[in-house]
Amino acid sequence: MIKRLLSYVKEYKKASILTPLSMIIEVAMEMVVPLLMASLVDDGIKATNEAGEVVGDLRHIIVVGIFMVIAALIGLAGGIMGGVFGAKASTGFAKNLRKGMFDKIQTFSFKNIDKFSTAGLVTRLTTDVNNVQNSYQMILRMCMRSPMTFVIALIMSFTIKPKLALIYLVAVILLGCVLAFIISKAMKAFEQAFPKYDELNASVQENVNAIRVVKAYVREDHEKKKFKTASNNIYKIFSAAEKITTFNSPAMSITVYTCTLLISWLGANMIINSDIINPELTLGDLTALLSYCMSILMSLMMFSMIFIMLTMSAASVKRINEVLVEEPDIVNPENPIMEVKDGSIVFKNVNFRYNKDGKENVLSNINISIESGKTIGIIGGTGSAKSTLVNLISRLYDVNDGTVFVGGTDVRDYDLEVLRDEVSVVLQKNVLFSGTIMDNLRWGVRKKADNQPETPQEKAEIEAECIRACKLACADEFIEKMPDKYETYIEQGGTNVSGGQKQRLCIARALVKKPKILILDDSTSAVDTATDAKIRKAFAEEIPGTTKLIIAQRISSVMNADRIIVMEDGRINGFGTHEELLKNNEIYRDVYESQTGGNGDFDEGGEK
Repeated sequence: MIKRLLSYVKEYKKASILTPLSMIIEVAMEMVVPLLMASLVDDGIKATNEAGEVVGDLRHIIVVGIFMVIAALIGLAGGIMGGVFGAKASTGFAKNLRKGMFDKIQTFSFKNIDKFSTAGLVTRLTTDVNNVQNSYQMILRMCMRSPMTFVIALIMSFTIKPKLALIYLVAVILLGCVLAFIISKAMKAFEQAFPKYDELNASVQENVNAIRVVKAYVREDHEKKKFKTASNNIYKIFSAAEKITTFNSPAMSITVYTCTLLISWLGANMIINSDIINPELTLGDLTALLSYCMSILMSLMMFSMIFIMLTMSAASVKRINEVLVEEPDIVNPENPIMEVKDGSIVFKNVNFRYNKDGKENVLSNINISIESGKTIGIIGGTGSAKSTLVNLISRLYDVNDGTVFVGGTDVRDYDLEVLRDEVSVVLQKNVLFSGTIMDNLRWGVRKKADNQPETPQEKAEIEAECIRACKLACADEFIEKMPDKYETYIEQGGTNVSGGQKQRLCIARALVKKPKILILDDSTSAVDTATDAKIRKAFAEEIPGTTKLIIAQRISSVMNADRIIVMEDGRINGFGTHEELLKNNEIYRDVYESQTGGNGDFDEGGEK
């Protein structure tokens, strides 16, 4: 898992290596300063003459002082470089990690995406990656600095006075036990905290997306309570974790002050009670020991901070890894077919289940053949698997049993991009993106094989094709009335256009592809019957070679189709022309009579 994540460091390996090297320089200089300070005190300030009188050595003080300044400047430079390289490495790592996750999500099939909530994916791309970024930076900077500071300072202390250095060793063991206890308790709390962010994001996302419904039903207070509950859950867990980690500071303070007192007391006794000529401990040595005392104990504090940060990010690492290891269940074959011959469609003994381990089929025993260029209507009650049926054509899902053929070839043998370029789907949920109308229409433009930028002539041709598609979809009627026409800005989700306008723009976007198969999944439900008729007439006259599958609830939308499929409970109940179904299919006849009578829709008719 860790190895997989570290593979995203990529071009920031150099900065990742330079960061700990810079920290080594900083630590080395910090450890030299106490030794220089001891020399400055013993051989400079307390220098004696031959008579044993303290006269001081100004020259030695100046020389040592210069070395201290140089050491401090080198250490400062090392610290600055460590900060710069660490920030570059960690932010670059986070950038690559986000890109890797986003790219992986783009390869997911609908079945893969169904495993993750939208809020959960957003949390993984933001909060979880931020946690990993902070941990990575701390590891690069502190994981080298802390152990080096601890080891070097401890060695230096034992070199100066082993007896007094034993105080540090005892203190380190006791403090280590306290920190281990704190970390073990905090870890459990932090592991519970980050999944709660999903609930918080879900609450915000749902509220923003459905803000019109919230206001229409005056449910603002209800939504506030939902958000408050999710926010309080995070607050409680983090409060519990922070309460535990607050013991870090007092434990550290007690240890530092105790060590300082013991070293000062025992060291002062050694200085006072020892021989003046051959002292057991000098004042300079005592000063150095006190400096190393602080270095040793602060390195332990850094260790505790690292472990707490790693604990916080452990859950994030696991959640990010879940996305990265998720394998798309729909992939290209080894040698994909790169051309779809025509728009013919054949379902042969097809069964489908959303869950492979499920017992009940969503689609059962589907056998049907559709010639290229035909217009096929599909009707059925809610939950009869109409959308599921057409989703199999463009491999948004794969069949569990049987085969779906397009252009005489199994859809699983095609290159996914080639297949989906030739099978254009206007989904039941019409989605527009923020940008101009022309920007949205250009989503239907196929990528150039050489990935070269468009020439001015190509751009003009594409825009002309977009305008033609809008005329076919009857979208030009309202676009031409807008002040900015095709440069009119569409808000996110298409909130500044009506449902019918949104549907027509989505149909036009699909037509820009010039597909061999066009699927309209209940895509004219918000369009009036007159406009619906115009769209169908334009399709018949302008794109006769395109196979058209029209899912609808209105009989009038499909009655002029070449053939009509009647779906019921995941099975084909009838397949024929409008006249044939009126004679031979009871469900279709009941629906037709109820709708032409003006008092029912498909679901009502199906129940009669």
